[in-house]
Amino acid sequence: MANIQDVATLAGVSISTVSRVLNGTAQVTGDVRTRVEAAMQELHYQPSPAARSLRRNRSNIIGLLVSDLQNPFFMNLIQGVEDTAQRNGYSVILCNSREDSLREQQYLKVLYAERVSGAILIPTRENLGSTLKGFHERHIPLVAVDRRIKDTMIDAVLVDNVRGAREAVNHLIGNGYRRIGIITGPPTITTARERLTGYRQALLEAGISPDPALERSGAFREANGSMFTEELLHLTPAIDALFVANSIMTLEAFKTLLAHQIRVPDDLALVGYDETPWADLSSVSLTTVMQPIYELGCVATQRLFQHLQDSTAHARQEILLTPTLHVRASSSRLDVANTTG
Repeated sequence: MANIQDVATLAGVSISTVSRVLNGTAQVTGDVRTRVEAAMQELHYQPSPAARSLRRNRSNIIGLLVSDLQNPFFMNLIQGVEDTAQRNGYSVILCNSREDSLREQQYLKVLYAERVSGAILIPTRENLGSTLKGFHERHIPLVAVDRRIKDTMIDAVLVDNVRGAREAVNHLIGNGYRRIGIITGPPTITTARERLTGYRQALLEAGISPDPALERSGAFREANGSMFTEELLHLTPAIDALFVANSIMTLEAFKTLLAHQIRVPDDLALVGYDETPWADLSSVSLTTVMQPIYELGCVATQRLFQHLQDSTAHARQEILLTPTLHVRASSSRLDVANTTG
C-alpha cells in the first residue's frame, strides 16, 4: 500500500505539503494541489483515519454510552442518535454499561482514548465525579440524555417524567382507583425519582395521602418487577391499581398478575411506562405513558453537533420533551366513566 512518502515523491513535493493538502490546514497553490491529488489517485492512496484523528486530535466519531441494551427503550433512542449522526457525516461507537458504574468508567476511558469528537451519555448515576475531567480538559462536548448528570458543563435532553407519572396516576384516580401501588427504579437514577415524585403529586392533588407501604423501588430488572408485584399483592388492604414506571418491569408485573389469576382491569388496573411491542397484543391491551424516544436521540445528537460547530456559542441547556398517556383497556373500569381521556 502506498504511503504519504510515496505520494510526496511522485508529486515532487514534501511530505508536509501532502499533509497540508489532506488536512486543509494551509494555503496550497492550485498546481501543487492538482499534482498531489493526481499522485494520490494514481497510487490509490487512502489516508489512515487513525492517523488523521491523531493529527486533528479528534475523529468523525461520536460515542454513545447507554445503560442497558436489554431495555427496548434504548433501541429507538440509539436509532435516533445513529440516523442524526449519519446525516452529519459521523459514525457512532456504542457502549453498554449494564447499569454498572465500573463498566461505565471503563467505557468512558475507551471513548476518551478513541478521541471521539463528542459523546452522548445515559448515566448509571447522577454524580460521575471526576470521571469526565479529561473530556472537559480536551473540550470534548458531552450531552446527557434521558437522565441528568450533576455537571454544569453538560447539556441534558430529557422527558418530563414528573408530568408523565402524574398524568398516569391522575387517569387511575379519575377511573375510581384509590389504593394505587407503584414500582419504580432506584433513587440514584433521576428518571426513577421523578416518576415517584409525579405519582405522589397526583395523589396529593386528589386529597390522597401517599403511603410508603405502596411504594417499591429497585434496579430496573425483570426480577424486581415480579418480586415487587408479589409484595404489593400481599398487602392488606389490597391495592386496586398498579403503576409500573419501567417497561421491563411492567411485563413481569403483568405475568405475575396472570399467574395469580388476577383479572385486569376488573380486579386490578395496570399502567406501564413506555410503549412495548406486546402492549396492544396481549389479552388485555395495556395503558402506557409513551415517550418520544426516537426524538430524544435525535435532539440530543443535534445538540451535540451544535457544540461541535461552535463550542463557545451555546450556554448549557436542559431540553424537556413531553410524554403522552396512551389509554387502553388495562386501566378502565366498566362501571366508571373515563373522565381523563
